[in-house]
Order: sequence, then structure tokens, then C-alpha cells
Amino acid sequence: MSKPNKNSKFKELNVTKETYKAIKNVGFKYMTEIQAEVLPKALDGTDIVATAKTGSGKTLSFLIPAVELVAKLLNEAPSTYCIIVSPTRELATQTYNVLQDLVCFHEGITSALIIGGENRKAQSILLADNVHIVVATPGRLFDHMRTKEFDYKNVSCLILDEADKIFQYGFEEDLKQIINRLPKNRQTMLFSATLSDTTEALIKSAMREDYYSINTDEDNDRATVEGLKQGYAICETEYRLYWLHKLLKKTLNQKIMVFFSSCKSVVFHHEFLSKYCSMSVLCIHGKMNQADRTSVISEFYCADKMALFCTDLAARGLDIPAVDWIVQFDPPADTNEYIHRVGRTARGLGAEGRAVLLLRPEEKEFIEYLKEAKVFLDKYETWDKFSNLQPKLNEALQDPDFHEMAVEAFQGYIRAFEVKKLKHVFNLLSMDMDAVARSFGLKEKPDVDIHLAQESAVVGLKINTNETKIISNRAHEKIEVDQKVIEYVTEYTYLGQIISPKNMTDKEVQQRVASTWKRYWSLKGVGFSKKHRPRKRKAATTIVPEKLKK
Repeated sequence: MSKPNKNSKFKELNVTKETYKAIKNVGFKYMTEIQAEVLPKALDGTDIVATAKTGSGKTLSFLIPAVELVAKLLNEAPSTYCIIVSPTRELATQTYNVLQDLVCFHEGITSALIIGGENRKAQSILLADNVHIVVATPGRLFDHMRTKEFDYKNVSCLILDEADKIFQYGFEEDLKQIINRLPKNRQTMLFSATLSDTTEALIKSAMREDYYSINTDEDNDRATVEGLKQGYAICETEYRLYWLHKLLKKTLNQKIMVFFSSCKSVVFHHEFLSKYCSMSVLCIHGKMNQADRTSVISEFYCADKMALFCTDLAARGLDIPAVDWIVQFDPPADTNEYIHRVGRTARGLGAEGRAVLLLRPEEKEFIEYLKEAKVFLDKYETWDKFSNLQPKLNEALQDPDFHEMAVEAFQGYIRAFEVKKLKHVFNLLSMDMDAVARSFGLKEKPDVDIHLAQESAVVGLKINTNETKIISNRAHEKIEVDQKVIEYVTEYTYLGQIISPKNMTDKEVQQRVASTWKRYWSLKGVGFSKKHRPRKRKAATTIVPEKLKK
């Protein structure tokens, strides 16, 4: 968390005695940087756009103004005055729990948690009672806004928490509808770890022109919080499971979170390590029902020592106490996701934590991108001896259900590379699929279809681990092409740029592209007319990396 501003105390804020008593009751005396910047403006009703790293103390920055707003309106007719939108059920639940701590000395302030996975009818009854503060996820909130039971015409404050993630999780349209339905004369506060073009567009449409903008990261030379010791380890692909097993053995008396890139991978590793290796681990992912997710979070929250396997569902906003280690077993989608993941440790004033990122040898370049993002990692030496897990894997794989888990985990791991932005670092095309299969205990690699979106006019790429084929971006239909073209596309096409192999001239590359398209249309019985001709500008784009010229 950000260092406390020793010159800014909560008692200096213009808040009710009930709110200040609640702040003292939870042990806060000094404000963090973002709290000191935001709270005076927010309490005056100013629109706020705040950018701050994970663990900076932003939750109190918007909850205190929300409570104070309602406290001033308690003598008015009961109505919903404030809506807080969170991207995930877990973050919404946690925000709601912090809110309860803040209103515990206020008589008459009511609130409701409105999230998916819970009883919709019970939520409608709560909303019909005109609760003062609603904490909600976007989808379920918009559902209720389309019913007559929820009266939101008096909403005076809208708070968007983790706005960048709201968009990333696909709630852009819901959020636009929510904003359009709310009264225009309101205060709006937006909090985000990063500001994207989509977020900037939202600011223009949802905020008043005189909004106050604060970025507590601008002058920092590190993107992660102080007190965090972080490093990376390099491990050969097929030994990744062995590495994780040894790490868990060495951290038995600690509280750790292990991040995976897919739900299926979480399920597989949890099943194997808990059932066949007798390790104490929990798991949480997006496919679980809400009751199970809540139960797991509660158990991990209260535990002194435990491992939690999770997807990035849990990477945002959850304030779980005393997490000792963040283990990124599967690499994040990008540098921003790395920062959000490690934000689950070293939370709180003076807190410390550790983080380790596991990479395959060919992914080491990701460290350079982290440096550019002001994230600096030490190199951790990996172990040279591991426990022999193969007998346990062989035993487990005798169970058809577990074998299916392994296959699905393999497929989930591979498909997760589709969304990674640094394609040349997290390079699916050069990956040793056999080694990946062995990392899941499988003797043979299963089939998995992957579509890598390409901007070039060549073709899209669809990989079957046993047989590579090329498909049309336009028609999404498989076609057979000559092996040389397959090898060329597989090895040298990245991010829509046609990269010339060293043994082919630019002209030969363009001829390959043209012949591939011509064959595709001829197989469909269509002449290579102007109507179907690929755009020449894209097809002619050729880039020859220096290392290929040598």
C-alpha cells in the first residue's frame, strides 16, 4: 500500500463523528496518498477520476464520501442515493463488507449487495425498500434497473471501481445503459489501475467537465508497492508441475495464492495436489457457483497457512490479510495483469510480501517488458532436484475422469495464449506441445484447435497439435495448402505482419501469399476476381527481422 501521508490524518476530514469513529475503530489514523488527494474533493461533491496501483487504499477514498452523502440525506424520504459498481462478485462483496464497518455507528443507513449468483427475488425486495447504498456487479444491476421494483431516480452518486476491469470483463454495454438511465445531475467517481481508450471515452460521456483527476503513479519509479519482494524463475516446460509441488512443500506454513490462466488448469492442479499428494489447497475460478466461491474466499481469508489456486477472477480488489506469497504459475496476459496479481500481497501500511513469476526459457523476454513498466524482478535460481511425481500421475491417470481433467487442462493452457498480447514472447507457434502435454502428466499431446487472429491478408491460423491447417479469416473454413506455405505461416507470421524467412525473397513471400489465397477461392469454386482479392497493401507488407537477415 502507499505510504501514509504523515501530514494528513483522518481526524482532519470534515466528516460526521459516526464516520470518524468507524475509521478509528478499524485502526486507521493516517491517510494514504490517494486518500489524502481524493477525500477532500470527493466530500465536496466533485467528480473524481483516480488512477492508482493496486493496494493504494482507494476503497476508503470512495466509501467515506458515499456514507457522508447518505448521512446528510437521512431526513429525506427513503431512496437509493448511491450506487457502487464493481467488476466481480468477490470485489463487490468485499467492498460491501468494508461499507458495513463504516456505517456501524450510523443509525438508519441501509445498504444492499446486488450480485449475480444470488436470489434475484430477494434482491428485488431489498431494492424495493429503497436502500440507501447499492453495491453491485454491472450485469445484475442492469437487470434490476429494468424492473419497476428498483427506483433509482434519486441517485446522487455513481462510483465505478476498477473501471478498466469492468470493460475487460465485457460489461461495456451494460455500463453505458446504466449511466444513461441514471440522473444526469449526480456526482461520479471513477477509480482504475490503468486508463485505456475505452475508459477515457467513458470519462467524457459520464463525468462533468470540471472533474478532478489524480494519478498517484506518475512520479513513482516503481509500479508495484513497497514491501514487495519479487522475482522470477525459469523452468523447463515439462517440469512445471514438479516445480509447483516443491514450492508448495517449502511454503506449507505460509499463506500463498497461485495464479493459473484457465479454470480447467486450476481444477486439474487442485485435484492432483490435494487428492493424490495430500496437500492442503483450495481453489476458486469463474465456473464455480457463487455459494462455493464465497465459501472458499471466507476459508482462505481466515486461514493462517493455506494455498489458494485461482484464475485472474481473484486478482482484482480482494483484500485478503497476510498473504505471504503470490505465485504466477502461468504468466499473465500482459504487464498490467502482473501488477494486479501481485497486488494481493504486501497490502496495508508497512506490510511485506513475496512474489514469484514462473517462465519457460523462451518467455524470458517478458522480464524486459516488465522493466519498461517499472517492475523490477530478481532472478531466482530454480531447484535442480524434484520429487518423482510420475508414479502418482500414472495412478491418477488411471481414473478416466482425472484423465479428462488433464486433457482439458492442457487445452485450457494452450488456448489461454490466444489472448496474450505479446505474441512473440508467449509464442504458441514455437511451443513444444509434447513437453506441455508431459507437464500435465500426459504421454501424448491431445488435439486442440486454436485460432490466432491475424490482421494480414494471408489467412487466419488454426493449429491442431497433430496436424497444422490454414483457415480463412473471412469464412472460418479449413483448407489444405502446400506444406511450404504451412511452414512459412507457422514459423514467421506474427501479429498480422508477414515476416520473410531468410531463404525467401520479398517477392517469393508475396507470391506464396497470393497463391494461397488463389487456391482457397478455387477450392470454393470462386474465380479470383476483384471482389474476392485480398487487400494488396496488407498482403504486400513484408518485414525482415535483423536476426533473419544474418
